Amino acid sequence: MSPRFDLPDVDAFTRPYWDAAAGGRLLLRRCAGCGRTHHYPREFCPHCWSEDVTWEPAGGRATLYTWSVVHRNDLPPFGERVPYVAAVVDLAEGPRMMTEVVGVAETALRIGMDLEVAFHVREDTTIPVFTAPGGRPGRTDPARPGRARPNGPGPGPG
Repeated sequence: MSPRFDLPDVDAFTRPYWDAAAGGRLLLRRCAGCGRTHHYPREFCPHCWSEDVTWEPAGGRATLYTWSVVHRNDLPPFGERVPYVAAVVDLAEGPRMMTEVVGVAETALRIGMDLEVAFHVREDTTIPVFTAPGGRPGRTDPARPGRARPNGPGPGPG
């Protein structure tokens, strides 16, 4: 069995983030010292170095900063899922996040376009991805394992 490069290593610190994703919620870290949010999750604030940071729900809205359509990737299991859209989005709360855009035609992608979070289930891990507002990118492409759910309350994975 070859290693998977698309699934995160979940540890005790990041478990709240991944558990929230499994429940259809996106979390960020907020610093009590300077009030700024950040992503990726860290145990300290990258802006002021305070260790007084907590988890906070994000609204799930973002704008597209940049993207690339990946047509070839030799790392398992990405080769089975090409083409896909690797992207960087600016979250409404301020942080920039690397992600995947799903359910949007490549020709429709535009810098600054509005996006919202959805969640893909891959094996036992739920991954935040982004799509057009109101979009419901389901499992329509057999080359893309998993399914997506819009942000918000709803049934857990399964």
